[in-house]
Amino acid sequence: MRAPDSSLDTRSEVLASAAFGATPGRAAAELPIASDGRDSWHRAVALGGQGYYAAARAELRRLRIRTADPVLRSLAASTEGSLLRQLGWHAEASAYDGRAAALALPLDPGTPGRTEAVCDALTGLAADALGTGRLALADRLLRRGERTLDDTHWRARIRWHWVSAETALATGAAGRARQHAETGLELAEAGPSVRHRVKSRLLAAAANMASGDLDLARTHANVVAAQCREHGLIPLGWACAMLRAGLADGTAEAAAKACSDAISRRGGHFR
Repeated sequence: MRAPDSSLDTRSEVLASAAFGATPGRAAAELPIASDGRDSWHRAVALGGQGYYAAARAELRRLRIRTADPVLRSLAASTEGSLLRQLGWHAEASAYDGRAAALALPLDPGTPGRTEAVCDALTGLAADALGTGRLALADRLLRRGERTLDDTHWRARIRWHWVSAETALATGAAGRARQHAETGLELAEAGPSVRHRVKSRLLAAAANMASGDLDLARTHANVVAAQCREHGLIPLGWACAMLRAGLADGTAEAAAKACSDAISRRGGHFR
C-alpha cells in the first residue's frame, strides 16, 4: 500500500498560512502549486495580498476549472470581487459578489463552509454598494450579513466590522466607525492572520483620523506602513500611503507612487 504523500499536507499548510496566517509575505515564487480547489483559493488570496493581481486572477480561473464545489466557487467569486474593489472597480465587483451569493445562499444551512461563503458574499456586496454611493443598501446588506455571523467564523466577523466601519465613515458617524474599527482590530489581534491585523489597524487609523485623534491615527498608520513593508503587502501599503498623505506625512506621496507602480507591473489597474 502506498504511503500518503505528506508533502501535500505541508503544501496546503504553507498556502493557508500565506493566505490567512503568519506568513503573508512569503515570496510569490516560493508559493507551492495548488493541489486542490481550496489550495487554489488560498494561493489566489496570498497572491492578491501582495498585489499580484494577474496571477491571482489566473489562479481563480484554475479553481473554477478544478472544482464544481459551490462553496469554493462562491469563495472564489467573492475573491474576484475583492480584487476588483481594491482597485476601485466597485460596480464590476458587484457582479462577482452577486454570483457568490447566488452560489452560496441556496445551499442547505448545514453545508460545510456555507456560512463563510454567505458572509463573504453579503459583506462584499455591501462594500460594493458603499463604493457606488448606495449607503442604505450597504446598511441593509450588512444587517442581513450580521444575522449569519457566529463566534466560530473569525475572518467573516472581522470583514463585517471593516465594512461596517467604512459605511459609518461614509455617513459621517465617526464614533460608530471607531467602535467597529476597534472591535475588528481586537478580533484580528486574537486571530491567526497577520494581513487581517494590518488591515484592521489601517481601518483604526482612518476611524481615529475622522474622529479627530490625529496623533493616534499617525501612530496606527506608521505601524501599518512598517508592517506592509515587512510583509510585502503592496495594496495595503498603497492605501496606507494615501491615508498618511491626509495626515501631512511628507513621505506618503512617494510611497503611494512606488506601491501604485508595483501594482501596475503585477497586473492591477486602478479605476
